[in-house]
Amino acid sequence: MLLVNPQSGKGQALTLYNNHIQRMLNEAGVSHTLVITVGGTQRDERGQTERENKDVTLIPRRQSPSLLRHTCLSDKRQNHARELVREADLSQWDALVIMSGDGLLFEVINGLLERPDWEEAIRTPLGILPGGSGNGLAASVHHYSGSSPVSSEDLLVSCGFLLCKGLVSRMDLVSIHLLSSPRLFSFLSLAWGFVADVDIESEKYRHVGAARFTVGTLVRLASLRVYKGKLAYLPVTEDSNNQQGLRNNMTQHCDNPPSSLCPAATLSRPSRDSPLLNTLHNSCHSNNSLKLRRTESTPSRSATKALAGPSDSLLPPLEQPLPSDWVVVPEEDFVLMLAMYQSHLAEDLLAAPDATPDDGTIHLFYVRAGISRTALLRLFLAMEKGAHLATNCQHLVHTKVRALRLVPYSPKGIITVDGEVVEYGPVQAEVHRGLARLITG
Repeated sequence: MLLVNPQSGKGQALTLYNNHIQRMLNEAGVSHTLVITVGGTQRDERGQTERENKDVTLIPRRQSPSLLRHTCLSDKRQNHARELVREADLSQWDALVIMSGDGLLFEVINGLLERPDWEEAIRTPLGILPGGSGNGLAASVHHYSGSSPVSSEDLLVSCGFLLCKGLVSRMDLVSIHLLSSPRLFSFLSLAWGFVADVDIESEKYRHVGAARFTVGTLVRLASLRVYKGKLAYLPVTEDSNNQQGLRNNMTQHCDNPPSSLCPAATLSRPSRDSPLLNTLHNSCHSNNSLKLRRTESTPSRSATKALAGPSDSLLPPLEQPLPSDWVVVPEEDFVLMLAMYQSHLAEDLLAAPDATPDDGTIHLFYVRAGISRTALLRLFLAMEKGAHLATNCQHLVHTKVRALRLVPYSPKGIITVDGEVVEYGPVQAEVHRGLARLITG
């Protein structure tokens, strides 16, 4: 299943799909169901207006129904993708691919972890194609491939090529606890202060694409804020890495050609029973065989009803004191706090250069109050090439942690998770190593 949000970024995601991705997938023999998530009324490829809140099946021109099922879903509700994957029969698809900004993948991951069969569902390979303005995970996937930095359509083509290669790796997820909201799961970042403010306040400049962050940074620098709060963390140690164990991040490529005898060559599901992570490959299975495999490997709904994602072993309840092995930051005045678990915060922000998808690490950055506007701007300019840690800025602190807790004292502010605004107040997080699966090529 390939989910496209045509309103993300500059609003060109569907055009980019038609111009690049559809052809690449067809040439690779990869069939897919295209799900267009939109709000309100949309038009089909002939310019005809479709009814609101109806499911419409469209066959694109010059395409055989056996090659592509083009499903257009119109829905005004927020979290539509979250609801879709939470209720979907995942045996129909072998991967979930997102073409949007990072927010749509945030919905999909949390929908998967809300399912009664979350342990099986979260192992569904996830793919990312840049269609938004941030595109942090897409830039990270490109970075992990060892390729030179690119942006815009070149990044899309690179990620499309890696998707067609179909190599699957493990990916860390981070559980996020808020004071009165349900637990969330994050794949990219947790931010408070300057970074979160820029991300949200720059929404008004979305029409300029990734440049919105540059504009937002300059605007916020002109009126630099200080944020009061208490920050604590559980540092990564050699012992803690040994306790997590060495995760097998091997990938295996299966190069079975697509079968012309099948109704459609499909993105086939990697075996859940194999100790290795197989790749997406083009083969054909009957629905019965897929459902049988799924029944054999998935606990019954009654047995998993109480489950809602993995348990957090490192986090006490938010209202309780922290264990003695946690480090409490003595300062209480900050310009920003940023927790990263991928390399890139955006296409042009290499925030955690040595991050890998499944290192079991949260890269915690914070900038203490007292930094000048010039020094902060210099820091973000250096971050474009991942050189900010080499600036030796005395106000910047970077440490690797397994868990963290932030208690804001400032009465107003913004906290974001994967670029999405969440409840403002105390928050804590714990990394779950290799919980998800990511198509990295």
